[in-house]
Amino acid sequence: MVKSEEAKRRVAFVLIDGLGDVSLPMFGNKTPLQVANLPNLDAISSAGVNGLMDPVEVGLACGSDTAHLSLLGYDPRVYYRGRGAFESMGAGLAMSPGDIAFKSNFATLDEKTGVVTSRRADRHFEEEGPILCAALDQMKLPNFPQYEVRVRYATEHRCGVVVKGPKLSGNISGTDPLKDNRLLLQVQPLDDSEEAKNTAAVVNELSKEISRILVDHPINETRAAQGKTIANVVLLRGCGIRIEVPEFEKLHGLRPCMVAPTKIIAGLGLSLGIDILEASGATGDYRTLLTSKATAIASALSAPFKSCPNVFVPGEDEHKPGPSDGYDFGFLHIKAIDDAGHDKASIFKAKGLEAVDRAIGQLAKLLWQAETGGDFQYYICVTGDHSTPVEYGDHSFEPVPFALCRLKDFVGAVGGESRLLETSLDPFPLPKVEPGENLLDGSRIQEEKKRAFRGDGVSEFNEVAAARGFLGRFGGSEMMGIIKTFLQV
Repeated sequence: MVKSEEAKRRVAFVLIDGLGDVSLPMFGNKTPLQVANLPNLDAISSAGVNGLMDPVEVGLACGSDTAHLSLLGYDPRVYYRGRGAFESMGAGLAMSPGDIAFKSNFATLDEKTGVVTSRRADRHFEEEGPILCAALDQMKLPNFPQYEVRVRYATEHRCGVVVKGPKLSGNISGTDPLKDNRLLLQVQPLDDSEEAKNTAAVVNELSKEISRILVDHPINETRAAQGKTIANVVLLRGCGIRIEVPEFEKLHGLRPCMVAPTKIIAGLGLSLGIDILEASGATGDYRTLLTSKATAIASALSAPFKSCPNVFVPGEDEHKPGPSDGYDFGFLHIKAIDDAGHDKASIFKAKGLEAVDRAIGQLAKLLWQAETGGDFQYYICVTGDHSTPVEYGDHSFEPVPFALCRLKDFVGAVGGESRLLETSLDPFPLPKVEPGENLLDGSRIQEEKKRAFRGDGVSEFNEVAAARGFLGRFGGSEMMGIIKTFLQV
């Protein structure tokens, strides 16, 4: 192993979507992070520096897209142009300047009343979704034949929709009423430009033609016969164009890669020039294989000693190889915790965090094996993009914990190299919640922690402990600066 001062520094950045929460009476007025058993996350806090982070600004309940832009060093007030391009690019649709795109849901419409009875036709739409998207892809608009429509399945009930043609504007409203049992909306221009007015007319026709095709599709006939909700409308929201920004590597001096099966995050990464890596079994939902994600990031960060995974290219059938000398910044995105918050699944959120902790232990083991046999020195950083409290079922403005440490110090905090190398690398599913299960009845309420291994005296990874950290409370726009300072880049 080379001397640490000569080693190339690389960081594994783990972002847990919807990480933060509020205290819950059912957990003895503690948050899911406080009641979950998280030895690896606690070790990161114990070994390094901590703080509370407001992803965009204090008091703002932000979306994942604006939060990610802010955290990665791009002011969303300057660069944000709607989330539709992110979703569509992540789903595999190439976009050119002038194209518009939508983040879209397969939903259920009462055709007699025009009311959207369910904004999600079915969360588990992995089989039907691609077939319906294929039926919609390259559809024709009778009154606007000069426009091309591309549709690609994303995840769960979502798809990406891109419109290509002349005089298009991203400055329009959408068709999504945002709540069930409300009227399907008509698209409106948001300014007085001819482009916005024209685009609104095009998209309103697009919405009608999508429903016409879906109503008569055999999949919906089968679902109706089985008593299931049908997908007879696609809600078009978040109209956006591809943003033009300085690439991440040029901005920060770190070669980046990302594992993000959630298409909107993958598309955002592509927009910033971040390579998107494939990870077998990683789905971006409750069925995801966390071990596969950890292995893909570890392989990318430990190159050239291990070959880099293939890199996803939107709009192309093949993948390109990653750089032979590897990456400096490996971004691992984990979505399931946010889903638990939206589904108001308090016990699953705590147990899901324990699964994430287990995967972080696997990632640390793989990186430590690379560090002890190579030319790199590794760091681990963990945080969230926003809070999704299970009490609310939606994003909120509470800050999220942030922790960053050197891998060598993490090894000491978990009990030494021999303890870390005992970590199993076998894949595992996210846990199931048993009927009537109560975490207060089990062993997950943690005992009083020992003193911090080193760092700033914080020994637990949660919202309360992080407030005592050396970094205090800071804005997400400062995050990359903190990481680079810690790495001495």
